[in-house]
Amino acid sequence: MKTLKLNNNIQTILKRNHNTPRTALCLYVRINKPESKAGVYTLLNRLFLQGTKSRSSEVLANELDKNGIDLYSEMKYDFIRFKVFALNEDFEKACELLSDIIQNSTMDQFEKEIFKLKGEIAAELDNPKTKLMEEYYKKLYENHYYGNTYLRIMEDIDKITIDDIIDAYNDIFKNSQKCFVICGDIDENNAQNIMNKYFSELISSDNFNADFSVPEITSPKLSKITKEDANQAQIIQGWLVPSFLSEDHVPLMLFSTILGSMGLSSRLFRELREKKGLAYTVRSSYETNKFAGSFSVYIATEPTNIQESVNGFKEEINKLKNEIISEDELNNAKNNLLGKRQFFSENNLQKAALIGYYVSSGYAANYSDIIEKKIQEVTALKIQEIARKYFGNNYVTTIVAPSKSMEGILF
Repeated sequence: MKTLKLNNNIQTILKRNHNTPRTALCLYVRINKPESKAGVYTLLNRLFLQGTKSRSSEVLANELDKNGIDLYSEMKYDFIRFKVFALNEDFEKACELLSDIIQNSTMDQFEKEIFKLKGEIAAELDNPKTKLMEEYYKKLYENHYYGNTYLRIMEDIDKITIDDIIDAYNDIFKNSQKCFVICGDIDENNAQNIMNKYFSELISSDNFNADFSVPEITSPKLSKITKEDANQAQIIQGWLVPSFLSEDHVPLMLFSTILGSMGLSSRLFRELREKKGLAYTVRSSYETNKFAGSFSVYIATEPTNIQESVNGFKEEINKLKNEIISEDELNNAKNNLLGKRQFFSENNLQKAALIGYYVSSGYAANYSDIIEKKIQEVTALKIQEIARKYFGNNYVTTIVAPSKSMEGILF
């Protein structure tokens, strides 16, 4: 990997992969403060591909399609990520289009995007699983920017003005850290010349200081969502855990693999589905943001099995607190996690996105190799320590089920 020298000093990493037909470019733009109203950043992200000063949305779409270029943006809580994937010979054209989108978007489709977003959210909220997750994140990140769910966006969306969008754009693009990652068969000089040609006007702040609080949970929280015609109950229970930047990040990934994200071999699957027959679906999930993470366990089950399912969560976590796992189970989890990581970094776009995530978080471009080494170093005792350290009684439980099935349940 090489670090290119851009005129604007934005950190730019080139990973040259010879004999690959398509080159990827990722731009990470850090979010520096919570949005003024829930939904401002979501709308800003949607407007990037809705036309520039020289291209309508239709012209832009046609140019991308004609040249076989994949170009899109993604809004996350801590950053906006732009992804470009093009044939090697069309890489410069792709950069020109991305530059136009970033620097010349008109935001003219604001009212149209408001209308479309409201309709999409309303449709999503008809889904019981979506309602479950919305309520979970709302409670987990209560009074925090990370809790700006669809429900909160719907509360604020009619208050958002075009000035809010423009202010957010100006603030983010003038006062944020940025980094580029290029992966593909392109030489260093050519890559540097193209990047300087199209992105020199971008600014990366040297005084970036993200203004976020750290969310807390100080007592258990329970939310019951009644759905009388539901044929199954859906339950999610979760804890606040440290961010990606914590030294416990890698052990927590392995803990999740062992507990419920290793498919047929995970403990939740073996115990709650195979042995007890409780689950249609059961899993664990570990998701991180810059300032906090969510560790959750989820099950879809018969409404009559709610109490036994909740008890099963507690039982399996307590086993990991009280019993040292075997070396065989630990090694299987490590191999599973390493295999997944390889699967999700197979092509140049996946590689660029992963490297960009690490670099924008303050790590070295080769941090993926460091993580793999850290995975191998995790011990069985460390897994027990993680279980005891983070999985106490201050958790969020959310359930969707018929009201009768939730009566008298102890969480």
